Amino acid sequence: MPTSSKRLRSLGPHQLSTPRAAALAGVLFALLFGTAIVLIRMRMPEGIGETAAWLADERRGIVTATALMPFAGITFLWFIAVVRDGFGRYEDRFFSSVFLGSGLLFLAMMFVATAVAAGLVASNTDVMSPQIHSDVVEFGKMVVLTASKTYALRMAAVFMISLATIWLKTGLMPRWLVVLSYSAALTLLVASDVSLWITLVFPVWVLTVSVLILLRSGFIDQLRDAVD
Repeated sequence: MPTSSKRLRSLGPHQLSTPRAAALAGVLFALLFGTAIVLIRMRMPEGIGETAAWLADERRGIVTATALMPFAGITFLWFIAVVRDGFGRYEDRFFSSVFLGSGLLFLAMMFVATAVAAGLVASNTDVMSPQIHSDVVEFGKMVVLTASKTYALRMAAVFMISLATIWLKTGLMPRWLVVLSYSAALTLLVASDVSLWITLVFPVWVLTVSVLILLRSGFIDQLRDAVD
């Protein structure tokens, strides 16, 4: 009977634990997202002129960027989960709501931008009216640039500010990372419309945070165990 009870307990539910290797999701996101942004920036000019021509010439690069973005989104969701898991009982409902909401809105805006870019590539066949097609492509290009620079980047800045505030109040991350996060977020808020290259600030920041999580995983676990 004791053996049977022990066996039943072993077959019962177990508490899930987050694998530390999941922090590598942030590294993968930084690489995938950064590559996609570079491709879009290099293949999609911000000015107006010869719209249909550049779309035909740079089709392969844009298709590659739109293919990478869904995988970047998946790894970003894992990154959010890993960061939130590190809060433990230190998690604050208010800042966590802003943290999650801004992160998901950022991801949604980037998906919209790349979906429009994919639509532009798909529409570049069997053109009935070159003039109408040129106007449609120009409109689509402006949607891609606006969604990615104006809206997505500002949501990324809110994401960074909320996370930096949580770290500042809990002490889970070093002070220099908090200052770096605030500074990078301010850059995105103020100068996101200047150039699409500024978008790279966000994946570089995610890469820094992910590496630091991997290096400090033992310290974070000790803080959580002390509270638990």
